[in-house]
Amino acid sequence: MAQASTEKATRPALDRFFKISERGSSVGREVRGGLVTFVAMAYIIVLNPLILGSFSPDDPGAKTDATGAILGVPQVAAVTALVAGVLTILMGVVANFPFALAAGLGINALVAFTIAPQMSWAAAMGLVLVNGIVVLLLVVTGVRTMVFNAVPQALKAGIAVGIGLFIALIGLVDAGFVRPGDGTVVQLGIGGSIASWPTAVFVATLIVMAVLVARNVKGGILLGVLFGTVLAIVIEAIVGAGTSADAPDTGWAYGYPALPDDIFGLPDLSLLGQVNFDAWVQVPAITAALLVFSLVLTDFFDTIGTMTGLGREAGLADKDGKLPNVGKGLFVDSLGAVAGGAASASSNTVYVESAAGIADGARTGLANVVTGLLFIAAMFFTPLYEVVPIEAAAPALVIVGALMIRQVTEIDFRDFALALPAFLTIVVMPFTYSISNGIGAGFVSYVVLQAATGRARKVHPLMWVVAAAFVVYFAIGPIQDALS
Repeated sequence: MAQASTEKATRPALDRFFKISERGSSVGREVRGGLVTFVAMAYIIVLNPLILGSFSPDDPGAKTDATGAILGVPQVAAVTALVAGVLTILMGVVANFPFALAAGLGINALVAFTIAPQMSWAAAMGLVLVNGIVVLLLVVTGVRTMVFNAVPQALKAGIAVGIGLFIALIGLVDAGFVRPGDGTVVQLGIGGSIASWPTAVFVATLIVMAVLVARNVKGGILLGVLFGTVLAIVIEAIVGAGTSADAPDTGWAYGYPALPDDIFGLPDLSLLGQVNFDAWVQVPAITAALLVFSLVLTDFFDTIGTMTGLGREAGLADKDGKLPNVGKGLFVDSLGAVAGGAASASSNTVYVESAAGIADGARTGLANVVTGLLFIAAMFFTPLYEVVPIEAAAPALVIVGALMIRQVTEIDFRDFALALPAFLTIVVMPFTYSISNGIGAGFVSYVVLQAATGRARKVHPLMWVVAAAFVVYFAIGPIQDALS
């Protein structure tokens, strides 16, 4: 015992603070993992502005609020990078998790296409801020942590597997490998074949990355992304595929593989603080309340599901699936909604793409510090970042999905009362493009089947409450119509 204490005391301060050696990692692995996580999720700096912002109110696809106003793309890009960077660093320093945060996909679409058209942008972001305050109160009172720990082990494993399939599907769709089909829901590429150079780059990068990971090459995922980027630059110089704006089916989706004219640019942070609470007078109070309820439920369970999957993949969870410092992690995540609303970046939450860095060795908050600093730097070097096309980064999501699906072996499929809820959790996530929907389907079916098979007493009381909340969540449309 004394020797162990002496060894710990002689470690560098950075090692002791982040428990790097204790978690079987190294500074090099953490730095590399943080870089990989950034590369895997940095697309949000481009994608979030495309979802929330517009270049002009006259654009055919402009997202306008009830007054006809827009959020400028450059301004949204700047606050997206800033908030993601600050919160990611905070998660690493406060909770010591390698879980990066950024504007949540799904929530930003809800704000842009459902909430903002009913009110001003400032009022819409005010609802996001209120959502963050509500979630923050649930964390401070311990309710969010209690719910996190009340989830049975089979569902926690199902959540991890479902997230693996979900992020793999995100990668396949972003790369154009999977597209809406002609007469089918989805299909392979264009007309059932890989008919574009960007998708070909994705396939080649996936193969190279898979070989590197299979051979346990250190930094295999990052090396794969770098390979894909170089390949994309060479191919674009030869064939000139263009962007998706020029060629929707055959162009590069996000990021253009060509050396930019400018490398450095000052960020426009004029959206900071452009928020108010006028939603409660711009729309009926019951409508505003239901919109906040939808935001809270989505925020609440997206994070629980994501942190569960990431924690298990990183080997940080104990035998019951509980994470150390989970309360601190949930606290920082709840600040993501507050900060995202106040900055007009939409609610920020833990990102499943953090699994890419975890797969490459990240185990502590030091990786988050690296990722966060890169996000902040990206505010100034966005033109350089855009050289990496999503087709070169998406293979990392597919590889990580393959790694996370291994946890399916922890589910006892012989017990149908556990098998079906876990199965629904797994498949509903990718099929509906929502972590929350998958968790809700799993929770509701779990409670129903446990009660129907005489095991109601084994269900944690909070699971009953959460299942009931999800029933309301799934029926929010009819409820809102009835009340209005």
